[in-house]
Order: sequence, then C-alpha cells, then structure tokens
Amino acid sequence: MRKDGRAASELRNTTIDVDYLTAPLACALIRSGATWVLCTASVEEQVPPFLRPKPSPNGPRKEPQSGWVTAEYSMLPGSTGTRSSRAPSGRSKEIERLIGRSLRAAVDLTRLGARTLTIDCDVLQADGGTRTAAITGGYVALALALRRLGDKGLLRESPLRQAVAAVSVGICDGQPYLDLPYEEDSRAEVDMNVVMAQSAEQSPPSFVEVQGTGEHGTFSRQQLDALLGLAEGGIGQLLALQKAALAVGR
Repeated sequence: MRKDGRAASELRNTTIDVDYLTAPLACALIRSGATWVLCTASVEEQVPPFLRPKPSPNGPRKEPQSGWVTAEYSMLPGSTGTRSSRAPSGRSKEIERLIGRSLRAAVDLTRLGARTLTIDCDVLQADGGTRTAAITGGYVALALALRRLGDKGLLRESPLRQAVAAVSVGICDGQPYLDLPYEEDSRAEVDMNVVMAQSAEQSPPSFVEVQGTGEHGTFSRQQLDALLGLAEGGIGQLLALQKAALAVGR
C-alpha cells in the first residue's frame, strides 16, 4: 500500500467533465487525484506560416494541404504551495511540445482543412502528473471540438484517427508504481511519462512517446518492462474514461 492507500497498479481517482466552461468550442476538466487541469479547444481559420504554400507569381493561389493541432500549457499562480509565475518557462515550452505531438497523433491533419486547433491546458491545481493529465484531458477537448466542427458542416470527414491518453509511472524505493503524485514523483529513482494511442479497431494500444529518466540511478530492462506494463494497464482505464466523457458531450 502507498501513502494514499492505493495499490501499486492503481490509478488515482480520475474524472473527466466536459463543457465545464461555455465559451470555448470545447472544454474538458480532468481531475486526477489532487491534480486538476482545464483543457479548452479553440479554432482559427488559418494555419501557421510554415504550412502555407509559397506564393507563385504566375499560377493560381495555392491552398494549404493540411491543418494543424497545437497546444499551450501553463500552471496558474495558485496551483502549488509556492506561487508559479505566469511568465513562460523552458519547462512549460517542453511540455507544450509533448502535448502537441501527442494530440497530433490522434488526427489526420490533411482532413482538418486550412485551420488550426489550439488546446490550452491550464493547471488549476498540481500534485504530480500534470503533463499526462493535460494530454488525456486535451484529447477529450480535441475530439469534442472536431465533432462540433463536423456538426457545423465545416469538415468533409472526421479527421480523428485514434484516441490518445497518457500516464506517469516510476520506481520509488525499488517498487514500480502507476500514476505518481508529487510525494512519490519528487523522490522517485526512475520517472517516466508514457503516451499511447488506440483506434477503434486496435487492441491493445500502441506507443506514441515514452519519456523515461533514471533520476537517482539506473533501471534494468526488467524494470522498464514492468513500468510499461503498468502504464498500458492505466492507459486502458483512461481510454475508457475518455470514451464515457465523449458520450456525454454532444
């Protein structure tokens, strides 16, 4: 048993509520234990400059061949016991890139049209696992936004290819654990974030990204396999929670 009473392979109590706010195109609030992340989706009818075709002086104007999905991440000043600055940091930029890569794995960008979907992930309260919660909740906001764009007739076919979720795993005191709160994460010998995807036809899910570090030592292949097994089991539960949340959000 851990300090919070969970088994080594047990997720924290996790809920996903859609449409927590009414203004965004789509919204999901994910609560994972004491970590709360608010994920909102917005759309712009343009793509970043690097996706725009170079103008041709003699030919007709070319349209972009794909859309884009990106993410922004921030921790609100009161999300931890010590005030977090609103100024962007290197850590937040690294997390944004991870969230963006993960969510783009869910989408066929060529079906999105010449538009950009931005998923904003704001940490309301932090107790470890904020980036993985942002990916899991961000996917729900993304999927709901794409559904609503389709309902408005703005998409010829759904760009959504597969569901994406993420979870943290780690080794504390030589023991592999799933879904680390800050108390475990801060002293873990090994810290790992695992992102996986699953389509409707696919079982089990496949890996999108694995970030693993021996914070205070090294880890063996056997320990790596144990951690990935824990992550796969936890992500299976998160995928089910995402599906249930999307069944509510219409």
